[in-house]
Amino acid sequence: MYENIAYIALLAAGASFVQRTTGFGFGIFIMTVLPFLMPSYGEATALSGLLALTTSSFIVISMWKKIVWKRLVPILITFICVSAVAICFVTRIEGRMMRMILGIMLICISLYFSFFKDRIRQMIKPGLPWQIGAGTLSGIMGGLFGMQGPPAVLYFITSEPDKEHYMAMTQIYFVIGNLMMTIVRACNGFLTHTVGTCYLYSLVGVAIGMVAGNWAFSHIPNRIFTYIVYAYIGISGLIILITA
Repeated sequence: MYENIAYIALLAAGASFVQRTTGFGFGIFIMTVLPFLMPSYGEATALSGLLALTTSSFIVISMWKKIVWKRLVPILITFICVSAVAICFVTRIEGRMMRMILGIMLICISLYFSFFKDRIRQMIKPGLPWQIGAGTLSGIMGGLFGMQGPPAVLYFITSEPDKEHYMAMTQIYFVIGNLMMTIVRACNGFLTHTVGTCYLYSLVGVAIGMVAGNWAFSHIPNRIFTYIVYAYIGISGLIILITA
């Protein structure tokens, strides 16, 4: 196990860079390889969640004033309830077919949102039905795959006024969500000594990725930021299909 720690730290650096640049994708990036380096799939999701929690926490500290709580609470509560149930099914599902469906869905969503961006922005507003829907999908994906980002990201990228508000809202969402899922995973026995050891060593990678990602985010113009997010969702779907 311990010979894999260097690889895990490198993965954490890449995942942290992606998270800081696009506002999501830590779990999608790292979970393409991490399950092969950890003793069990449950421990892989636990480590991914802890590292993502750390990355998002640092971003939240620097962007705290951009958070609008009334637009966050409904989607967050829905996510917490649904993901807590989904985590309990991690050891009971047939993973390959689920990952293939997830990959295809992400590619289709990416293409649709890219071509109909303006129409979708007019349709999706900060309202309760959209928040509950996004929170439900995010909870299912987070609990089963450790990849709760895409549904929430698509909601926030279309409902928030600029990339700074988008980044702040997504990161506080991930902080609270990952904290809750870490507690539930601990109760299910996934938070092991191996997870703790790998987490500590991987913090160096997280720090490197954060610095590089912060530079990239500050140089991306608002007008193309949404297309970068949509593109990464599509790339994520392709990666999931290839590794399924």
